[in-house]
Amino acid sequence: MWSLGDYSLVAPRLEPYAIKLAEACAIRPGTTVLDVAAGNGNFALAASAVGAKVTASDLTPRMLELGRARTEAAGSEIEWTEGDAEALPFPDQGFEVVASVFGAMFAPRPERVATELFRVCRRGGLVAMANYGWEGFLGAIFKLFARYSNPLPFELPSPFEWGDATVVRARFDRLASDIGIRPQVLTMHFASVEAGIDYWERTNGPMAALKAMLPPERYAECRQEGMQLMARMNQSSNGTLDLSASYLEVLARK
Repeated sequence: MWSLGDYSLVAPRLEPYAIKLAEACAIRPGTTVLDVAAGNGNFALAASAVGAKVTASDLTPRMLELGRARTEAAGSEIEWTEGDAEALPFPDQGFEVVASVFGAMFAPRPERVATELFRVCRRGGLVAMANYGWEGFLGAIFKLFARYSNPLPFELPSPFEWGDATVVRARFDRLASDIGIRPQVLTMHFASVEAGIDYWERTNGPMAALKAMLPPERYAECRQEGMQLMARMNQSSNGTLDLSASYLEVLARK
């Protein structure tokens, strides 16, 4: 489903948050790093830029293709491997830093994800995540999609539970020696509400799935509600569109 959207347009908007998480991990030259559900490699590139030895994995062949092309064009030596966040194809304790930026949270079985992230992390190493929360625009737009979708565009439990600090602590408690969680805010700017919904329609997999699944008149209702939601949540007063969303920065020591 996620490959239905044009992720190459999403990655530049999310790159600052990947860089921020990489900086929080204090990655050094030679650090072994795994980027899980890497998309087209935002975190992998940030880690490689400071001299880390980086492996990137993603379940979707299209994402692997985009990621490999992007990192090769950047001149970064990053190894790309097809891999499911619930069953990572890597040995136990293989990496000093295991990270996922708005990626592994969407795997349908979160307990398996948690187990796998820590399994491949070395003792004393770091598991790092950036996870969307329900507060703000992203949570609201996914709730809108859920109302128009049968079944939901994601399996329960909701991926947005990864943006709840209490839930993250419960999932990591048996695996981590220390868990640090910091609430953060993600911002998105568009020239107008119309530009915002056009971007969402082009890039977001669940919205693209709705467009393909729903009768045209029903999809038009969904799109109109999306525009109304953007207008209500707009933080700009000059005719442009500024949206914000909550996310958690998670740094857990194994």
